[in-house]
Amino acid sequence: MMEQENVVVHRDLDALKDGKVIVLVPQGISMLPFIKGGVDQVYLLKKDKVEVGDIVLVEYHGKHILHRVYAIDGEQLILMGDGNLEGTERVAKDEVLGTAVEIVHGGCRRKPKKAWLWRHLLPIRRYLLKIHRKLS
Repeated sequence: MMEQENVVVHRDLDALKDGKVIVLVPQGISMLPFIKGGVDQVYLLKKDKVEVGDIVLVEYHGKHILHRVYAIDGEQLILMGDGNLEGTERVAKDEVLGTAVEIVHGGCRRKPKKAWLWRHLLPIRRYLLKIHRKLS
């Protein structure tokens, strides 16, 4: 669990530069089924190292996006939302504003997993997401 004194509960992205944890409520469906837009909370912290499987916040074409690191190509990260079926974003490692360190999903606090299996299920993700949306 995050220590509350180091948490800024709003979108003060500058607080990330100061080593503070911020809390965002992401919007949209690009991170389903692991993050539900408009509902779940994501705790972010600026980290020195980013790995494949991490969920990161970046500014991309003037918008902030929260997606998973799908691959690393030298100093570039290839990002893709868990709920996306195609399309990736390519950003420099130093463009990462923060990395998810905790997620409140369905009322439960948890540390984000690397989602290794989910990333490898991309060819059948369409069907899994369809089932998930029907059950939600």
